[in-house]
Amino acid sequence: MALLTFLGATQQVTGSCYLIETHDKQKILLECGMQQGNDNNNSNGDNGQATNSSFRFNPEHIDAVVISHAHIDHSGMLPRLVAEGYRGPIYVTDATSELLEIMLLDAAHIQEKDTEWENRWRARKGKRPIAPLYVTADAERALKQRKAIDYHTSVEILKGVELKYYDAGHIIGSAIVELTFHEPNNSTRRLVFSGDLGNTCTPLMRTPEAVKQADVLLLESTYGDRNHRCTEDTLDEFAAILQKAHKEGGNVMIPAFSVGRTQDILFHLGRFYREGRLPQHVVYLDSPMAIRANAVYFRHHDKFDKENLAMLKEHNIESLEDWLPIIKQTPRPEDSMDINHTKSGAIIVAGSGMCNGGRIVHHFKHNLWRPECHLVFTGFQARGTTGRAIVDGVDSVKVLRDDIAVRAQVHTLGGFSAHAGQSQLLDWIRHFDNSPELYLIHGETDKMHVLQAKIKQELGWDAGIPELGDRIAI
Repeated sequence: MALLTFLGATQQVTGSCYLIETHDKQKILLECGMQQGNDNNNSNGDNGQATNSSFRFNPEHIDAVVISHAHIDHSGMLPRLVAEGYRGPIYVTDATSELLEIMLLDAAHIQEKDTEWENRWRARKGKRPIAPLYVTADAERALKQRKAIDYHTSVEILKGVELKYYDAGHIIGSAIVELTFHEPNNSTRRLVFSGDLGNTCTPLMRTPEAVKQADVLLLESTYGDRNHRCTEDTLDEFAAILQKAHKEGGNVMIPAFSVGRTQDILFHLGRFYREGRLPQHVVYLDSPMAIRANAVYFRHHDKFDKENLAMLKEHNIESLEDWLPIIKQTPRPEDSMDINHTKSGAIIVAGSGMCNGGRIVHHFKHNLWRPECHLVFTGFQARGTTGRAIVDGVDSVKVLRDDIAVRAQVHTLGGFSAHAGQSQLLDWIRHFDNSPELYLIHGETDKMHVLQAKIKQELGWDAGIPELGDRIAI
């Protein structure tokens, strides 16, 4: 029988990674995510090395890698894996393959630049330099190992192991993973990994597909303790925040993940613009990665939700500028720095989504301390991130080694989440014809316990909560 070891996203929401060993000792790595966040309120100055520096296995011994989607907490360690000797295929969907080219090269660039900046500071302090987790050449090598397959296509990735993807509805190209293991006694065992399941209210994306058979099920639980507000209520609150910021004369900062959340936010802002509910005079998209990702989204528009796709076609929308004419995209650093001269009337959408880096932190230096400005969180903030510290109410945060007061008005809009809420998770697992052996992953412990109890109450199923390093039979 196959064995699975939990190596990441156990009782936390980042660093997704699971090692599978088949009956004949073949090894599959399911996900290769980067650990995001740390035990402090902000960067601990090690550029992420402390939590991402080593694997709990030998990359040279891995035979195949399977990735559910392109977000860095699911794919961000692929260049490191290749740098340490992995030479096999990396299985992805076609849209994920395109997004990985954007995200991994960007992540490598950030690693290089952040390390360069960090080492200049260390040199002044007489400290030893550090090395980046990986460099651009490592990302380029990883990208050469991509192997894209379509949804619903069964592919034998190793002898006796078949892979099939289903649409997870989370971001473009996101997938539910089904692995079928053919055992020597002619029996089969099926592992289903939910990946990140999409919020059914998310624009553009389709509802996560139902899967009906599994022997072992790994279920994400990011929002296992709550349901999201309905979309229209959230949009009304969002519109009210924008009106308030306009009246008070400040800017609006929206830290957003460059792939997924940014596209959702821009879709809603475009809708506000067309309905006359957008008082700001300019929307800055200050994320080179998001700008490139938008093009991928439009290339794969056939995978959009049918209703929203029909609306875009009705208005002959072929680009983001068609949908939101007041958008100003700022790919170059000097374009980004020019935003600092705008003191009011702007919406600034920038990464990173959890505020531990990216261009949003530079906008914090110019806006976070101003009480007339507004900071709108539209996504989950993991423990140990700057975003989580702000949501939890700290008075100041360290940004690029400077303490910045948090005086801007802070808002959290959970209805924008691209993750399924509790009832949506329950509805999805109800589709299984049997009662699979169920394990909760990709969530914080308290939220897992709430979902665990709810599953027991409503379905009568037991759900395990594994710890790092736990091993189970498939």
